[in-house]
Amino acid sequence: MPKDPRIKKVLVIGSGPIIIGQAAEFDYSGTQACRALKSEGVETVLVNSNPATIMTDPDIADHVYIEPLTAEVIERIIEKEKPDAILPNLGGQMGLNLSMELARNGFLDRSGVRLLACKPDTIDRAEDRQLFKDTMEKLHQPIIPSKVVEDLDDALDFAEVIGYPVIVRPAFTMGGTGGGICEDREKLHEIATNGLRLSPIHQILVEKCISGWKEIEYEVMRDSKGNVITVCNMENLDPVGIHTGDSIVVAPSQTLSDKEYQMLRTAALDIITELGIEGGCNCQFALKPDSFEYAVIEVNPRVSRSSALASKATGYPIAKVATKIALGYTLDEITNDVTGETCACFEPALDYVVVKYPKWPFDKFVYADKSLGTQMMATGEVMAIGNNFEHAMMKAVSSTELGLDTMTLPDFEKLTTEEVIEHLHVQDSERAFCVYEALKRGVAHDVIYDITKIDWWFLDKLQHLADIEMGLKNGELTTEKYLNAKRFGFLDKTIKRLAGVDTLPEAPKAAFKMVDTCAAEFAAKTPYFYSTYDEDNEAKPFIAERSDPDKKKVLVFGSGPIRIGQGIEFDYCSVHAVWTLKQHGCEAILVNNNPETVSTDFDTGDRLYFDPLNPESVDHIIETEKPDGCLVQFGGQTAIKLAKHMDDIGLPILGTPADAIDEAEDRERFDELLERCGIPRPEGRTVFTLDEALQAAQEVGYPVLMRPSYVLGGQNMIVAYNSADVIEYMGVITKHVDMSHPVLMDKYILGTECEVDAICDGTDYLVPGIMQQVERTGVHSGDSICVYPPYTFSQKVIDTLVDYTGRFARELKVVGLVNVQYAVQNDRVYVIEVNPRSSRTVPYISKVTGVPMVDLAVRCTLGEKLKDMGYGTGLWRNGKSPYYAVKVPVYSFLKLHGVDTMLGPEMKSTGEVLGIAPSFHEAMMKGLVAAGYQFKTPGPGSCVIISVKDSDKAEAAELAWKLHDYGYKIYGTPGTAKFLNSEMVPCSVVRQMSGARPNVIDLLESGLVDYIISTSPHGRDPHRDSVKFRRKATELSIPTITAMDTARVLVDALRGDHDISQMELVNIANLHREAAKGE
Repeated sequence: MPKDPRIKKVLVIGSGPIIIGQAAEFDYSGTQACRALKSEGVETVLVNSNPATIMTDPDIADHVYIEPLTAEVIERIIEKEKPDAILPNLGGQMGLNLSMELARNGFLDRSGVRLLACKPDTIDRAEDRQLFKDTMEKLHQPIIPSKVVEDLDDALDFAEVIGYPVIVRPAFTMGGTGGGICEDREKLHEIATNGLRLSPIHQILVEKCISGWKEIEYEVMRDSKGNVITVCNMENLDPVGIHTGDSIVVAPSQTLSDKEYQMLRTAALDIITELGIEGGCNCQFALKPDSFEYAVIEVNPRVSRSSALASKATGYPIAKVATKIALGYTLDEITNDVTGETCACFEPALDYVVVKYPKWPFDKFVYADKSLGTQMMATGEVMAIGNNFEHAMMKAVSSTELGLDTMTLPDFEKLTTEEVIEHLHVQDSERAFCVYEALKRGVAHDVIYDITKIDWWFLDKLQHLADIEMGLKNGELTTEKYLNAKRFGFLDKTIKRLAGVDTLPEAPKAAFKMVDTCAAEFAAKTPYFYSTYDEDNEAKPFIAERSDPDKKKVLVFGSGPIRIGQGIEFDYCSVHAVWTLKQHGCEAILVNNNPETVSTDFDTGDRLYFDPLNPESVDHIIETEKPDGCLVQFGGQTAIKLAKHMDDIGLPILGTPADAIDEAEDRERFDELLERCGIPRPEGRTVFTLDEALQAAQEVGYPVLMRPSYVLGGQNMIVAYNSADVIEYMGVITKHVDMSHPVLMDKYILGTECEVDAICDGTDYLVPGIMQQVERTGVHSGDSICVYPPYTFSQKVIDTLVDYTGRFARELKVVGLVNVQYAVQNDRVYVIEVNPRSSRTVPYISKVTGVPMVDLAVRCTLGEKLKDMGYGTGLWRNGKSPYYAVKVPVYSFLKLHGVDTMLGPEMKSTGEVLGIAPSFHEAMMKGLVAAGYQFKTPGPGSCVIISVKDSDKAEAAELAWKLHDYGYKIYGTPGTAKFLNSEMVPCSVVRQMSGARPNVIDLLESGLVDYIISTSPHGRDPHRDSVKFRRKATELSIPTITAMDTARVLVDALRGDHDISQMELVNIANLHREAAKGE
């Protein structure tokens, strides 16, 4: 059936800010969908609140709205743009829930807008726990004994019937939000209460816990004619009980017999057929290891995290095919882009093994609870491809950026064998390393299997890696031993370290294999490769045949896995860099290892190498490709770390030289640079030991800002107020960080922080915009509410900021992008740091000013001059803008247990949203609404709890008075209440958590608390009362404000007009068109 002629204009709903459980995979699927719609001549309208994505780029859709994702906003956009249809299944749970709301309230019918690809009853039957259960029973598909309940008593009664442990799964949530495993009645009481509150339809499923069974997933596709195929099946190394997003996943499955594989495949195809899904669908099964008994765990009637992995693992573009099916095509009418001759109804066949390894944020949150369960905690993931499981696993471990090159974790080496066996009982993010340590110690496989239920096949493969590692340590290094280690993924530097040698036998060359979806049955056209150690290099003939010798070849390094501090923004920069290189007659070759991103889509660059971003892997790619140069400034810290190596091997770095990067990072050289430029900075020292740190703190004077050099996202950064803080910090840091670089200590300046991004061509510079942060210095810039253009700076400060930025750019010989962070105190400007690379604010400033920053920066690196590009030099439009744009951070504290929610110099937000409007107040309101802040009107008994440190009490009194005036009853912990009452603000005392009941916990659980303002001089340690109090509030979803500036903004918003229904909807595609014309 050809394309439906009625579809001329389609609305695509994005997935909102990046949070744990909903990351960049929806940017990838949404971008692919928009491109597929455009290629069919369909006009596209995109709405998403996340400014960091490629999806919200005016190059991707015809009309782009970065607006809050609420049903009300979507209705207004539909009324304005009048699309024929909505594509709901590519924007994650957010897009699906919003589309369902509009379908249910009759708005879509009244407006004559169709839902493409899925009908409301299809979604309900997959997402509503009771309807799903009924559907499975109708199909005679086995499910786990369970009951759907809508109140706590029913949940507790049913658990007594089936027996503990039980699993709680809330309806219509994502990433396991609100769910968990309950071993007893008390735990069920807590989790079920929470789950019912977090489910939008107040419904949870209580099911028998079958942890220990194998978890298997099938990614399937169906069209309107009923053709169905399996794109990929995947197996979790971890058994049921650990969320699939936190599991090591292997594709295709390795431990299933043919009978088991076919049995589950048939079940998946029957389910998608019965549900009538058109497009992609993900089915999860539990399989009992010792029989053919299985159960359906759940079905996602949309493109999911696993779809992105399946797409990259097979080369089959699931989101693109799903979009074409939504337009009315059938599988046999869609061509497979990879082979160019088969159609999309061919099932992919793999002749390699893929391993996905999660990236957790626990290296940032040293006090967090690392244990894993049914709620997802990983912020991102890496994928590795090898021609055996061992090689893929070794690549994956070296890609996670934990500083590991084998599965040996130093902490486990210190334990006795008994302690290692005991630790196997702990299900946490380090479990695979613990299993590996046990195998190295010769612990019997049946002992490990009985504890972990990790399949014998995986234990056998990990044993093989352990044997190779132990073999390298013992006896001399023969050529045979060396070649064997290479074939199973050991790096040269690892082999040297283990064998204790300086020279190696003759190094074999890595060969590259192609990902072709058909196990080499047809000649593939895709330029998508992974490295192996065998004879046949498939990339060489491909390059010889397809590469244009007259074009300049440029290697672009991606940014690796998404983690806090280095998110999707750098993927935006990498992709734009590649597009610009291609437009300007270069061949762009991408290297990255993250399966969720647009950069690893096989048609983004001219060629894609899916391999680790370490010096050895990159050397092999350079050996095969022989590029003319490389770009490191767009891939965040991951790519910057490769700059020195590129310099050492003599590959030209386009743009800013490696030495300038070192000059900005190296403390002493940076001080000299400031001297030359005549720019003030806070007084500081560099230290290596605790004694040096304590002495430096005395000399500089408390409070001091402490951080390691060469980090991104303020990792392991704190403000120390006394010697006890310094001692605690140095203890943590020496354990977690490579101490070959010093710790930096600076005098902490209390002022307004701001950030400037600039583009430089070596002589001239262009500053698209200055961003002012609402929170004062001491809160990481990534966690601050950020405003463009600045709203309180004098012209003198703005001129100084532009002047200093220009001085830096020229002195560092920046060619490309530079980001400078400043602190402003009493109209004096101090520099905090300079980064000669792209920063996380580049996508946001590019979108709100219309200046395509990455494109201009790449053209500078290719030798063009800014004055010839049409955007001028100096401060863009003299800093004038028709709109205010407010960026508000979004956190995932609900998923991370034991992490203090108080903001500080270490970044904690996982994503961000944008509010854009003609006035500051309106933009702020939109930003707060988009970030999920609720503006409540005080009812009878409604209250606010205030508990702040001494230095914040005077400000707290002013805010407390405003809240009291607005109608709230104020409660305070003893110290705060005493101060507020002395300032004539009526405040009732509430006892701390450690005090006698009733105390603050009872008040939190009463449901009367609307907001909390909480700051304390110490954070981090989960045993402190203040940290426990903030954690409890987070678990009850009570908005907790931990910075006084944020509190002021919120209180002013509450008392002002906070109805956003009349505010202008801004189509940013128009801003870009105007900027490009020079208007």
